[in-house]
Amino acid sequence: MRFGIFYEHQLPRPWDPGSEAKLLTEALEQVELADRLGFDYVWEVEHHFLEEYSHSSAPEVFLAAASQRTRQIRLGHGIVNVMPAVNHPARVAERVATLDLISGGRVELGTGESSSAAELGGFLIERDRKRAMWHEAVDVIARMLTETPFAGHDGEFVQMPPRDVIPKPMQKPHPPLWVACSRRETIRLAARTGVGALSFSFVEPEDAGRWVREYYELLCSDACIPAGFAVNPAVAVVLPMMLAEDEAQAIDRGIDGAHFFGYSLAHFYGMAAHRPGVTDVWGSFELGRDRAGFARHIVRPDQAPLGVRLLQEGMGSLRGAIGTPEQVADLVARYEAAGVDQVIFVLQAGRNRHEDICESLELFAQRVMPRFVDGRERLEADKAQRLSEPIGRALARRHTAPSPDGSYLIDEHAELARARRARRHQLTAGELKDVAVGRARRLARERSTALLARVVDGADDADVERRFGSALAQRAIFGGMARAFDAEAAHGFQGRLVYELVRAATGAQPARWTIEVLDGSASARPGAAADPALTLRFPLADFVRVAAGLIDPAGPLLAGRASVEGDFALAARLPEMFGAPSPY
Repeated sequence: MRFGIFYEHQLPRPWDPGSEAKLLTEALEQVELADRLGFDYVWEVEHHFLEEYSHSSAPEVFLAAASQRTRQIRLGHGIVNVMPAVNHPARVAERVATLDLISGGRVELGTGESSSAAELGGFLIERDRKRAMWHEAVDVIARMLTETPFAGHDGEFVQMPPRDVIPKPMQKPHPPLWVACSRRETIRLAARTGVGALSFSFVEPEDAGRWVREYYELLCSDACIPAGFAVNPAVAVVLPMMLAEDEAQAIDRGIDGAHFFGYSLAHFYGMAAHRPGVTDVWGSFELGRDRAGFARHIVRPDQAPLGVRLLQEGMGSLRGAIGTPEQVADLVARYEAAGVDQVIFVLQAGRNRHEDICESLELFAQRVMPRFVDGRERLEADKAQRLSEPIGRALARRHTAPSPDGSYLIDEHAELARARRARRHQLTAGELKDVAVGRARRLARERSTALLARVVDGADDADVERRFGSALAQRAIFGGMARAFDAEAAHGFQGRLVYELVRAATGAQPARWTIEVLDGSASARPGAAADPALTLRFPLADFVRVAAGLIDPAGPLLAGRASVEGDFALAARLPEMFGAPSPY
């Protein structure tokens, strides 16, 4: 088991002129301390425009500063946004190689796409094309880090003539590759492409065990075709953390930060209404945390084994590794038994204090870490030997890169002319029409969601039920879901989904609706259906608020007001299948 710390650089409002400088300075001090204490990794995210949730838009600068204040700790991009519109592959390769050189070969290259509307829309990235962008960008980056010179690329999203991309990294063939994962399908993507899985879902150890087994089964199968020129077999999970000798003190110091982390994540990835520079996410958190599944009062110091998520008194909450050293050590041991390779802790969250974060790091190093260090190198060597043969077979399946042309001459005018001709022929008339239709559909969906939010926001349950109790009003919502269906996100699923909407406030009979997915499209009709793949039971008022983007669907589920029966892996894909984004 290896241990890391993770930074979003959260900064809840209100801010003053020195807030961001203080935040970064304290984070560097924490990383320096973690290095001295023996932590293995520091992970730094890349996000843009996500006020309060993440003020970490230039991770390469922060990690470069950290590299000069540390000696051993690995420096992890968790992640670089590799969408070409955000970071050109050549700039990624150049920055990563430079950081690897000045750190003495300590870089881990995590990659990702992002899924927040603020980022994708801000960079004008088509949501339904971002996975294809990731595949192409990672392939090109790996080639740029290894080819001398880079032989050039003429793809759908990246076009670049031959150039010698310099410098080259210290680690050969390139730093270890990872991908950010928030869903089980992305864990499978990591395994199929031979990269480490950075799981940013708050997952219980026993659930993580199933993910780990599936990851290594796929990685060792013929389905694994590496994205890079080396395989990085590893699964990491992320947890909120705060330690103290007294459990009540740990909760008091850390639970609000952990809850704000989860709440603000849901705010930006759950389609909540946001006005740039205006919306107060912390203020919204304080008012709405309970109904969103972040109830503070049910997190009690009872010396019980730690759970990532809690459910009691009809309400839900997030906990994670917040407790005494003994409680946290037992939780880590459960992850180790599940086969997880690395646990990454989020300490800098919400308004967590610098002094408390440093004390937690010291307590963890003194009282928890020693239990997991002895014999670690031997176990890792055994794992490497066990995986050597399947990794060798996987690398043999990777397509070969183009051979560099030593006779190629740089010719600016010819290169630009070729690029102009390629752009003119890149999309056919039919493809241009498809892009325009897709954009129009997304704009229509966004307008209807905003209109629904204006109608529902501030209304109590009884008002919502009266307004949306009719079949006509509900048909509008379910019809919109069917029109927004994304066949690619369904990954071949065909079947029926049944929604049962309970009208608790007015006492009326539940309303039942079926969405049927067949041959790449979806349709909605009133009534239940036989043998559904999923049955979802929601209070009508909660369901409408979810559809309006006012609450995250996890809130009613954690609070026990909603339930799901059937294929839970399918349930996790529903937001993306029907138009809502998922984290990372």
